[in-house]
Amino acid sequence: MSPDPLKTERAGSALQTYTLTCAACATTTMLATPLYAYLDSANIVMLFLLTVLGVAVKLGRNAAVLASLLSVLCFDIFFVPPRFSLAVSDIQYVVTFFVMLVTALTTTHFTSVLRQRAQEALRREQQTQALYLLAKQLAGVLQLEQVVEISASFIRTQLVAQAVVLLPDEGRHTLSPVPFGAPLPVEMHLARVAFDSGRFVRSDEVMGMGLAAFYFPLKAPMRMRGVLAVAFPAEAEAPGDATLSLLEALSSLIAVALERLHYVEVAQATEVRMLTERLRSSILSALSHDLRTPLTAMVGLADSLFLVKPTLAPAALETAQALHEQADRLASLVGNLLDMARLNAGEVRLRREWQLLEEVVGASLKLLGGALSKHRIRVILPPDLPLLEFDAVLIERVLCNLLENAAKYAPEGSTIELRAAVRDGHVDVAVLDEGPGFPMLRKAELFNMFVRGEAVSGKPGTGLGLAICKAIIEAHGGEIDVENRPEGGARVYFRLPLGVPPSIEEELP
Repeated sequence: MSPDPLKTERAGSALQTYTLTCAACATTTMLATPLYAYLDSANIVMLFLLTVLGVAVKLGRNAAVLASLLSVLCFDIFFVPPRFSLAVSDIQYVVTFFVMLVTALTTTHFTSVLRQRAQEALRREQQTQALYLLAKQLAGVLQLEQVVEISASFIRTQLVAQAVVLLPDEGRHTLSPVPFGAPLPVEMHLARVAFDSGRFVRSDEVMGMGLAAFYFPLKAPMRMRGVLAVAFPAEAEAPGDATLSLLEALSSLIAVALERLHYVEVAQATEVRMLTERLRSSILSALSHDLRTPLTAMVGLADSLFLVKPTLAPAALETAQALHEQADRLASLVGNLLDMARLNAGEVRLRREWQLLEEVVGASLKLLGGALSKHRIRVILPPDLPLLEFDAVLIERVLCNLLENAAKYAPEGSTIELRAAVRDGHVDVAVLDEGPGFPMLRKAELFNMFVRGEAVSGKPGTGLGLAICKAIIEAHGGEIDVENRPEGGARVYFRLPLGVPPSIEEELP
């Protein structure tokens, strides 16, 4: 088994320290020997005390204790009669030895304490400076791997330890290490406890098993971002309070950096999405504007074929009717695209007026007379429905889209209901049908552009109806949502704020 290099290095350093201590005492003895005939014993003692003080300052406590013992021994052998022996002719020298040893040890103690505190202060200053530089580096990183690399390098350099950052998945159910450098075994249970509790967790039992024993939660201002697992070498001393405080400060910096990266990604994704929507709206607006004129001409030309004299053959009239229907459907599609582009661009100004909802409902049913002819229509409106402030044209578009969708997907002969009720300062308007309903697993996507309720459907459409409805209702300060009825079918409902209608003064007779 090969020797531990760290232990070998420490043994070599201790041997060198003790060698220097013996050399210092021997040097003092050689310098004081020629002065023996001229100096009093007390002055020679001072020379040895000065040596002990120097050793304590330069070499530390253990070397100073050895220097104290060697100084007493050298003073006894070389300067106390009879010289060159351990015998003492005068009993008073025993007191001198005792006072000299106590003074040397006391000086060693206080000097070592001061030296240790000076070293700790210097180390804290260095760590604080390194922590400040680390904070500057983390403030400029743009990738998660950079955060992990900088943090691991800091721990490896300042604390001679290994570290790994554990991040939660999207569901926040499991923690996974960020791959960087050599893998560090961790105890996932301890990491989970630190993540869930938000408190520092340590376990000295797993240290001997080669696992990380210290787990610091990465607690950011908004939420928990992960866990920092740290492992110190098995032969190293247990970290003190100063080291743990440093790691806690480091954990806070890592958490803030991770949260900043998260919101940078969110901001970038939002900006890209906004630019994409703006570009798409611009393209749709340009295309729909350029297509509207030729489509209107096509509808007019198809209508003119019915007025030709003499009357065209039945086959030609059927072709003209089909051309009219397709051109009219394409014109409606282009109109929806243009409306959606305007709504997304914020170019639509609401013409709000206080009016009755019944009038808009009646206009919508009349406009969709042909599309609703194969269904039973039931309208349930309370007689005391108050006036509402809304744009009649846009709300009519919402009702037309909802009723047309219900008629498109509900089976022929089924009932389509339109209901309204006053609840909690709002008016709820709902359209109910007896169709297949909505795929609720994709509920969050139903109001996006070009998303349809059925993944595979032979029904014509582009998936713009609900998106237009949502944009119009939200522009009025309302909400819109969908749900499936327990008895079968779908329910699409929106709510509009009641507001305070103007007072109407009665006319005097």
